[in-house]
Parts: sequence; C-alpha cells; structure tokens
Amino acid sequence: MALMKTWYTPDEVEDKFGVKKAMLLEWVREGLVRCEREGKKVTVVNIDDVKLEIEALVSKE
Repeated sequence: MALMKTWYTPDEVEDKFGVKKAMLLEWVREGLVRCEREGKKVTVVNIDDVKLEIEALVSKE
C-alpha cells in the first residue's frame, strides 16, 4: 500500500487542484470536506473528500 499525503492546506489545494479557496471553504461549511482547524481557521483539508467533490462537479456538466 502506497502512503500518500491526504491532508493539504487550502492554499495547496488551490495551487495543485485549481479549486478556489472560497469554494473549498464552502464545502467545509456544508460538511462535505473534513478539515482540521486552529480556532476558527481551517488549517488542512482531506484531499480525498475534495476529489469526491471535484468529481461530482465534473459529472454534473
């Protein structure tokens, strides 16, 4: 089993996957993407959840 990075900062997700931070944070607010926080600030998100949301967007088009 390959070990892969599964938690990314919102900035990393925006840079690597092209998902705008506002969209990503909306998914977090809706409970679609798991995250870890420091206080109220989202520090990292689960990339597997993000990929599922991207796939859902693509399948709608």
